[in-house]
Amino acid sequence: MSESPAVVAARATLASIDLSNYDPEQSRLMDERCILVDEQDNAIGAADKKTCHLMENINKGLLHRAFSAFVFRPSDGKLLLQQRASEKITFPDMWTNTCCSHPLDDFKEEKVEEDQLGVRVAASRKLEHELGIPQSQTPVDEFQYLTRIHYLAPSNGKWGEHEVDYILFLTADVTVTPNLNEIRDYKYVDKTELQQMFEDPSNSFTPWFKLIARDFLFGWWDELLIRRDNGLVSAKSLAGVADGSRVIKMV
Repeated sequence: MSESPAVVAARATLASIDLSNYDPEQSRLMDERCILVDEQDNAIGAADKKTCHLMENINKGLLHRAFSAFVFRPSDGKLLLQQRASEKITFPDMWTNTCCSHPLDDFKEEKVEEDQLGVRVAASRKLEHELGIPQSQTPVDEFQYLTRIHYLAPSNGKWGEHEVDYILFLTADVTVTPNLNEIRDYKYVDKTELQQMFEDPSNSFTPWFKLIARDFLFGWWDELLIRRDNGLVSAKSLAGVADGSRVIKMV
């Protein structure tokens, strides 16, 4: 049986790069270790973020695990968006969903695959890191896992993403204290406001957010609003709406 491209890449000599010309804090974070996976999301090793996000390595098949978290306000169902900071090494200044990042090989709990625990723990951690949302407001058991997508997206000639991305919804009243090294702006939007943002050519969006919005987000958002209970939306009401058992390939 032939090995998958991700396995071949994991065994290969991979390119690296000097980060001294980038923001020091963002460069430091590139030392964190992502979980390498094959196209079926089987863990096959680990590599630092810098290695994982270089297009030269992505083009060899290197693939890692990620998550995209969508936080909705319970009272009105509005979605919390963020605009990535100019300091970000990949996809700077782009609007995206509430939080997008990675479970890390550095933390034992974030490697737990049962019931998507690892990615849910990572999501709570990164919501605090990026938006200053206390982890007490994002309990891991309250995240609703929907599905996984496999996508590839260049950022520029040097950097990009190649991920199996877990989509997580959360409904919660949260306190945002933005980390300005991570995000430059944030806002709550309803469906119409987000569609207007997409139509405005002055806005740019991360490719994974555009893919999720194009194929999934608005339908799930409709269901979230339809399934209100006593006027409040609940992410847990979406259990079973999507097939979470397989990886949806979007590359």
